[in-house]
Amino acid sequence: MSRIGKQPVVVPAGVKVTVSGQTVKVEGAKTKLEQTFHANMKLAFDGKAITVTRPDDNRENRALHGLTRALIN
Repeated sequence: MSRIGKQPVVVPAGVKVTVSGQTVKVEGAKTKLEQTFHANMKLAFDGKAITVTRPDDNRENRALHGLTRALIN
């Protein structure tokens, strides 16, 4: 498993996050961001952190796993 990808992305206080399917929406005090990620990556938000998981150890999925987590962070 990716060393970067397996770490959850902790959401700071005062930031609103919405995860719906492959889209992550982040709203802070001054800005709003929205990004849609690759269909193979599974995104989950538990109220405190966003976690990214991959379906298998395919080379493309391994690369996307760390990339997706880094982009969200």
